[in-house]
Amino acid sequence: MTEQLRLMAVHAHPDDESSKGAATMAKYVSEGVDVLVVTCTGGERGSILNPKLQGDRYIEENIHEVRRKEMDEAREILGVRQEWLGFVDSGLPEGDPLPPLPQGCFALEDVDKAAGRLVRSIRAFRPQVVTTYDENGGYPHPDHIMTHKITMVAFEGAADPEKYPESEFGPVWQVAKVYYNQGFNRARTQALHDGLTARGLESPYGEWLERWDQSEHVERNLTTHVPCADFFETRDKALIAHRTQIDPDGGWFRVPMDLQKELWPTEDYELAKTVVPTSLPEDDLFAGIRDNA
Repeated sequence: MTEQLRLMAVHAHPDDESSKGAATMAKYVSEGVDVLVVTCTGGERGSILNPKLQGDRYIEENIHEVRRKEMDEAREILGVRQEWLGFVDSGLPEGDPLPPLPQGCFALEDVDKAAGRLVRSIRAFRPQVVTTYDENGGYPHPDHIMTHKITMVAFEGAADPEKYPESEFGPVWQVAKVYYNQGFNRARTQALHDGLTARGLESPYGEWLERWDQSEHVERNLTTHVPCADFFETRDKALIAHRTQIDPDGGWFRVPMDLQKELWPTEDYELAKTVVPTSLPEDDLFAGIRDNA
């Protein structure tokens, strides 16, 4: 009997799991892979981004509870398991200069200590593959950057009984591969933009591409392209479940589904760490693992 394949996706806030790698997770669930989403914070300081819900007093006063319920609905749609690490949302500071982060927030936690919570989760779940954000957080939100930091420390620490003793953190476990989510990449954005304009359709990506052109943005190394177009509808349903965070009439959903599947049928990743041999590029997060599972 082969060993169960297990995937852990580490995210900063509820809704991140549905906007980054959701179709990949749904695909693997359909194949019998055990998928666990670990959510670092409760999203308590997140803004209400859906204009239809702005000004709703109940939501404003109970945002933590509301976002938990949204997460439960998205989890059911994706078919994944989910757990909370229990850190407090740092919020997204704005202004020049930026204001200080609030006391007690996730981004101000001691990295090694915070990583200990994730080490416990890794050792309990024993995933072969972990996905998270790159060192820039995917975008420079302090919680996304902190999520990257603790994930990389936990990758090493889960296999290190000296730093995280088994008596406190559970039996050691070696994660085989760590990936960075790279779904918002220039190549995909350009392909969707060009495909829309070639068909005489309005593209929501023109300003994105202009900002990329005007910035010092460095393209990441896309090593892994997971075919998962059959699960794009599931992805969108999960994202819409986070109704405080997404406008169902907004830009996320302006590209016709058939075009999305035709123009860019994959979700994309950057292989950051591996202890198993693999040949790049890949089309499977478990490449190099399946034969030994």
